[in-house]
Amino acid sequence: MADQEPEVINGMEASKKRGGYNDQEIDLYTIIHRMIVMIVYPDPGSSASSSLLQRIKTVLSENLPLLGEGSRNSGKKLLQWTRRGSPLRALLVISVGTIALLSMTGVIVFMLFFLAATFNAIVISLLMSLAAAGGFLALFFAFLTAIYIGALSVAIVVISTAMFSATVAILVVTGWIVFFWTVWLVTKKSVGVAKHSLTLTGSAISACSSSIHSQYRYEELNKLEA
Repeated sequence: MADQEPEVINGMEASKKRGGYNDQEIDLYTIIHRMIVMIVYPDPGSSASSSLLQRIKTVLSENLPLLGEGSRNSGKKLLQWTRRGSPLRALLVISVGTIALLSMTGVIVFMLFFLAATFNAIVISLLMSLAAAGGFLALFFAFLTAIYIGALSVAIVVISTAMFSATVAILVVTGWIVFFWTVWLVTKKSVGVAKHSLTLTGSAISACSSSIHSQYRYEELNKLEA
């Protein structure tokens, strides 16, 4: 029973912490900032002030369950911020999001290729080391290392070129969209100003015609009375 007491207390404290985080709307920035602070500047009175690996384990166990809610809240805030602005703000968000998505895709593809190449290199090295020895094994490892480095270099060049081309294409398309949008806005404003000017000019001409016509009728009446 005495051994269960600290677990109950820790459970209560954990529930209080979770309740405190549920009271305020958390986002990704809050979670990441809290993780960095807990790892770099741990609380001396808490269990997270032990070794670095223990701190990282504790921080991940406490904050990883909050990433889903933080992502949803960050998405809601970004959507609200986008809706409050002009269409250009939405275009900016879409462009930046597309570039970030392409960058993450490139990194993930490279990591998968890196893991596959590493796994193949390890397996082949183990198999060949069982069947060969001496100079042949050293020569084989040299060729295997060269092939491995060459494959990774080609993958880096191809993925970087594709990502750079896609980023440039997105920036060019976004620039042209912004250019045509600006031209359309300027044209719309110019047409509105021209209509307003024509309306004012027509009103002025009508007023002048009315005054001239009234003056002419007044002179005609004076002539008739005379």
